[in-house]
Amino acid sequence: MKNLFTIGEMGGLFRTNIRTLRYYDDIGLLKPEVVDPKTGYRYYSARQFERMNTIKYLRNLNMPLDKIKAFFENRDTLVMEHILEEQLQETRAQLARLQAIERKLTTRLEQLDYAMHAQLDQIHARHLPARPAAVLKKEIRQGENLEYPIRELERTSQLPPAMFLGKVGVSIRRENLLAGQFDRFSAIFVLIEEEDNYKGETAWLPEGDFLTIWYAGTHQDSAIYYKKLLAHMDTLGLECCGDSVEITWIDSGFTDDTEKYVTELQLPVRAKAPHL
Repeated sequence: MKNLFTIGEMGGLFRTNIRTLRYYDDIGLLKPEVVDPKTGYRYYSARQFERMNTIKYLRNLNMPLDKIKAFFENRDTLVMEHILEEQLQETRAQLARLQAIERKLTTRLEQLDYAMHAQLDQIHARHLPARPAAVLKKEIRQGENLEYPIRELERTSQLPPAMFLGKVGVSIRRENLLAGQFDRFSAIFVLIEEEDNYKGETAWLPEGDFLTIWYAGTHQDSAIYYKKLLAHMDTLGLECCGDSVEITWIDSGFTDDTEKYVTELQLPVRAKAPHL
């Protein structure tokens, strides 16, 4: 039986890159049995196969090299049990994080698909549930860059920046809507999803009946569509009963083509009180 194997042969036997074996040597995880002092060639023995098998097994479990090395430095069944239990807990945590990412991706794709295929310039009546949000009450002029208020909202609400794509909205106060003043917002908000693990103060967009409209454009194009909603609710015998909800579902975060921007307006409504 052959006693020694070159690094190339060792790599071939275990389907391991030669650079990886050299790195294992450098960090003291798997040192060659023999190194030729003249050529520097590395040779491995069959006695090291078991160690290499263990390394491969643990790496397939995504175990960090430092933990594998620590095991070999204090090789014992209790040590192995401990590091396997640690790795199991870490794997479960990673799985939970990946499942949360999966849910966020699914939600964002559904929203994007809905926005891309929404019926534009058509008014719909919808009943919407209460929606959790982080809210910053602040007057913002229409046309003002929203990035600074977003950063302020992020700072005051302790929101991670990764939460914002496709979830930021603004609001116009009811009094301003009824007065036909659509050029200033009274609040900016970000919708909160369960997967965000948000720990800050939560406000709620109220549950209720809404008239909604989707249109091609951004917040700067909203005035004409607010007028359409207000006129339509009047014909239905309805009145606006709260602040607006305005969300640009497709904006510069998704595309450079401004013609593909899509915004939704939502106005809460109720039946007009009868005149006595």
